[in-house]
Amino acid sequence: MSDKYVINIGRQLGSGGKVIGEKLAVRLGISFYDKELINLASKESGLCKELFEKADEKPSKTVIGGLFSAHFSLFTDSSLPYTNCLSNDALFKIQSDVIRKLVSERSCLFVGRCADYILRENPRCVNVFITASKEDRIKRLCDLERISKKEAEDVISKTDKKRSEYYNYYSYKTWGAASTYHLCIDSSVLGIDETVLFIEKFAKRRLGLE
Repeated sequence: MSDKYVINIGRQLGSGGKVIGEKLAVRLGISFYDKELINLASKESGLCKELFEKADEKPSKTVIGGLFSAHFSLFTDSSLPYTNCLSNDALFKIQSDVIRKLVSERSCLFVGRCADYILRENPRCVNVFITASKEDRIKRLCDLERISKKEAEDVISKTDKKRSEYYNYYSYKTWGAASTYHLCIDSSVLGIDETVLFIEKFAKRRLGLE
């Protein structure tokens, strides 16, 4: 059995999911991927990263429309004829291939991007969903982005909707539902650092690393 493993983290905006993922990856000594996947997918396909940024965690639709008016090239110098129709589905396929390639090479921790569904046949996965109280989510976003409480509420609502639609569309499961994951945890209960330790202990037990 391979000793490589994967931890996939789904998260509500403002729950601290990215920070928790970063700290957990450091503690476990494994590679961490969030927005970094956009650059890797761009490099792998030869398509400009703006395409992946525009489609990031959004359900299917054609993304090429409207891009011709933007001031960037569709392809990089090393572009590949990956697809004739640049839809979000096509970009999801490219990003999925990048995720599978990374997992074949090393142990990884992924935040979002349906990585748990993409790697659903990998037996060495731990799938976690992180939530938090509304008050904590708003406060964290206000502090990080220096925006008002009302602005934070609006951003949270729109982002959660976008992530939910993206995940449900590609995975045919329900974003945030307990039955979708191995562990669902409220970071407001333990705080960021203790949540990291809790997930670490759970992951090690599930993967037989203890």
